[in-house]
Amino acid sequence: MRYKLLHSLLLAGLALLCSCSTPKDVLYFQDLRPGDVYRLEEAQDITVRPMDKLTIVVNSRDPQLTALFNLPEVRKQISVSGNSAPLNNSQGVLGYTVGSDGYIDFPVLGRLLVAGMTREQIAAHIKKELVTRDLVKDPVVTVEFANLGVSVLGEVKSPGRYLLDRDQTTILDVLGMAGDLTIYGNRAKVLVLRQEGDTRKTYAVDLTSSSQVYSSPAYYLQQNDVIYVEPNAMRARQSTVNGNNVRSTSFWFSLASLLTSLTTIFIVK
Repeated sequence: MRYKLLHSLLLAGLALLCSCSTPKDVLYFQDLRPGDVYRLEEAQDITVRPMDKLTIVVNSRDPQLTALFNLPEVRKQISVSGNSAPLNNSQGVLGYTVGSDGYIDFPVLGRLLVAGMTREQIAAHIKKELVTRDLVKDPVVTVEFANLGVSVLGEVKSPGRYLLDRDQTTILDVLGMAGDLTIYGNRAKVLVLRQEGDTRKTYAVDLTSSSQVYSSPAYYLQQNDVIYVEPNAMRARQSTVNGNNVRSTSFWFSLASLLTSLTTIFIVK
């Protein structure tokens, strides 16, 4: 009987060592309670940087006149592998690439400095120039980012680059686009890598704490941010050089199997 008891205790101990993460490791906003109110970090407007791509469209009551200030529509041709005939993309492309010096070449108005400006500021600046020079009456200028996006890496369901359709997009929005963290993602340490001028800063966001999430400078994302979700301890135990050492689950299962065999032989004897 004592051998059987020893056998049971041994298996129970190994099961605990091989157990998965606790529920606390996978819960978001653990300090959030109904009725709680948090002050959000002030959102920083996304400003234009060199090499950004912009679409700028000028409209007015005279379409023929405003056509002078809009780039001609260029249709992309996408060649299909194994097919010599290119396929036309039905979506036209109207775009400006901001130069390394922060300028764009705008029809009629010439070179315009746009780096460091928001979309609204660029639209207001172009509108003012058109009116001041008596080129267009009551123009409506629309400025949009053509390549506004962030990258998501690590323990998420669908890592990749995601385009943003608005300025004030949060880290929660993008993680939702990526299909949420996997069960192996470390919710207490999600890193956001951001380039600010000539430096790159790293922010750590703790998704288990609502107060830290909402107060983080990385709550609202900027263009070209990189979100990296670290693996938790369970994933680290599974991801080893040879997949079979003292930190891996396979090691403990192998050890359990061996000890079970030895115990069985010993009891039979």
